[in-house]
Amino acid sequence: MRLINQENHRTNILPLLTVATFGLHLFTLLLLMFDGSLLQQLGRKSIAPSLVQLADGSTLTVEPKQNLERNPETIRRFVGETMTLMFTWSQKQQPKTVLQSISSELVADGFRKKFDLQMNSLNTESQFENISRGTENVLVLQRVSQPTQIGDGKWKVEIVANSLNFGSSDQLGKSIPVDKQILVRVIDRQATPLPNAPLALDLAVHRLGEAGLEVYNMCEIEDMKCS
Repeated sequence: MRLINQENHRTNILPLLTVATFGLHLFTLLLLMFDGSLLQQLGRKSIAPSLVQLADGSTLTVEPKQNLERNPETIRRFVGETMTLMFTWSQKQQPKTVLQSISSELVADGFRKKFDLQMNSLNTESQFENISRGTENVLVLQRVSQPTQIGDGKWKVEIVANSLNFGSSDQLGKSIPVDKQILVRVIDRQATPLPNAPLALDLAVHRLGEAGLEVYNMCEIEDMKCS
């Protein structure tokens, strides 16, 4: 008789265990669905446009970009302004000071030596070592191409320009073609803080550094193996 009761009790428990197991699975499924909906909402929020307030009080709406993405105009502006800055000097703003400031902030570590050699090759030694009164140099950009992506966070930009050098006795100036391929890439580092009394050059370099880009190679425009 006891054996029959034990079998009946075991038989009555089995349906309860089945229902409990099914309920647990159903609860887990609902929990996963709820978590999934939260992740979708979070994803939609993360890609939603953000409101940016500028220092002058104006506002604009921007779309978030991945760390390795840059807007084409941001890349073109970085290349154009960096090249213009490095070719602009005078007696008050010596070329070696300009190049040191730019290469420390906007040029890749492994490219700085080659970068300095290329810059020196465009100018005579006397121009770099002894800038006389009334001597000025400026870059006139004719074309800055749209960036061509050559890798993750890497782009190639072509520039066509002329470096104009004016002297106190040469008002017409001398023109040197500067037709180059400029290779830039994304960097993940904070811009160097400004000094206590920043010069105009410091402010310009710091502003360009906020783009999170650096020049890592520069080749002749006809070089098909530039990489």
